[in-house]
Formats: sequence, structure tokens, C-alpha cells
Amino acid sequence: MSFSIREMLNVACKAAGEKKAFDIVVLDIKGVSVLCDYFLICSGHSGTQVRSIVENIEEKLSEKGVEPKRREGLRESKWVLLDYGDLVVHVFREEERDFYKLEHLWADAEVVNLL
Repeated sequence: MSFSIREMLNVACKAAGEKKAFDIVVLDIKGVSVLCDYFLICSGHSGTQVRSIVENIEEKLSEKGVEPKRREGLRESKWVLLDYGDLVVHVFREEERDFYKLEHLWADAEVVNLL
């Protein structure tokens, strides 16, 4: 089954929202980096919530046949990274997101409106 990047983004954003992730942002970084095409960035209030968001994203994408190539940070659950190739998901505890300010580091990237 072919699953487009736009569909991946929609499923991942919806899955994050189901677990009450907040400040969900999608950045199109194709024009500014070779790392991947998109970043999905969102936050949780606690490590437990971050884990719940990550697990739900993984579950919903897995149901569509999409598995992460790599996962980092789940043990500490302060900043979890899910690498899906063209899409990299960053789930932060709010303190870490405020500290690392990924949106500022990638300020040249276009913000994607999925609605």
C-alpha cells in the first residue's frame, strides 16, 4: 500500500492530538536541509504524556504499515525523536521545547497548514 507523506503527516498529527499534544507544528524543511522533508514538532506536559503521544503516533502509523527507522529519547521522555525517513517527529516536554527552540533554529522552513 502506498502511503503519501501528506497522509503520514495527517495521521501523526491526529494521533498526537488524541493524546492532548499541544503546539503541534509541521515544518517543510525540504528547501533548507537534506535531513528529511518535514519535521512534526509537538509538546506534552510531562514525560508520561510525551511517552503516550509517541506510542500513539507509532501505533497509528504502524496500522498503516509505516514503521520508524529509528527512535531516540524514549527512556528519558524529555525529547523523543521518531525518524520515518522523509518525516522526523519531535515530541518534547514543554521545558525542553522552550530550551531547544527548534522552530527558531529552522526559521527559514515553511510552516505547513494541514487543514
